[in-house]
Amino acid sequence: MFESVSILLLALVIIFLAAEIFTNALEHLGERIGVSEGVTGSIFAAVGTAMPETIVPLVAILAGGAAESVNHEVGLGAILGAPFMLATLSMGMMAWFAGRQRGWSAKLKPESTGLKRDLSVFFFGYSIVIAAAFIPDSWSQIKVLLAFALFLTYFMYLLLTIKASRELVQNGHGTEADGALYFSRLLGDSTAVAALQLLTGLALIIVGAKQFVHGVEGLSSLIGVSALVVSLLIIPVATELPEKVNSILWIRKGKDTLAFGNITGAMVFQGTVIPAAGMLLIPWNMMDSYAGMAVLLAISGNGWLWLLHRTGRLTTGLLSASMLLYACFIFYVLLM
Repeated sequence: MFESVSILLLALVIIFLAAEIFTNALEHLGERIGVSEGVTGSIFAAVGTAMPETIVPLVAILAGGAAESVNHEVGLGAILGAPFMLATLSMGMMAWFAGRQRGWSAKLKPESTGLKRDLSVFFFGYSIVIAAAFIPDSWSQIKVLLAFALFLTYFMYLLLTIKASRELVQNGHGTEADGALYFSRLLGDSTAVAALQLLTGLALIIVGAKQFVHGVEGLSSLIGVSALVVSLLIIPVATELPEKVNSILWIRKGKDTLAFGNITGAMVFQGTVIPAAGMLLIPWNMMDSYAGMAVLLAISGNGWLWLLHRTGRLTTGLLSASMLLYACFIFYVLLM
């Protein structure tokens, strides 16, 4: 028990420091290459910090040490757990930290078109993910086509986001860095140094997240929780920590577009590319009630954010309520 807790605490320190290094470098790189906050948050930050939760299911499926059925459970749970965690706990925590700083009725102001695009693409892609779960495994060619459709969806999303960047920069939504580049104090201020700092931060994020997963798995085995529940409920808390920390850092600096884009962009990536890989590697179904509940709550979290934005009521207090969806899943697990 003491060893697992120690690993968790050490991993948290690594992740928090790494996230600060990563976001600082990303802001400088985004400013230097002249892209919008939407591109920086929804693509660069989202995909970069998605590496831990991308690695976990792939390692579980392709190189897991347990029985194949357990590996598949862990892989499926990690794939479905990531969008669920992002849409509920991550989004809610970001809003909660903003609420403590700005007040609970304060409006959050991410760039509107980028947020709409992220939410729409996630809903479209995740609808394909859900539909594929009801197709018999014997219809493998159909699932391959749907997986290809998901890869194509993300590619089109990248093109649309990058295309919108130039106009957004002209309208004042370009990425701007706060403060000096950390590594510049030792290595000078250049694009190459910013890239080196970015890669260093990303590497530390991955190391910290993997150690956190190791500590969480150790604790879960002590309390006797199933592999699927661990991968749905517990592992994503660890692997999504970089997104949470980055978005909290940005929201506290008043950079709402970067903060939202980091989470919603990761939702798009985790709701299209990773499930597509899962469809090609494991039997794709959601017969287990825990998996079905996680998917339902992920869609609900996305819908809640869309509704608040659509009605002009995107406040810190109302968005913080997203955390209640995560609490619903915990309550459901305890009941079952």
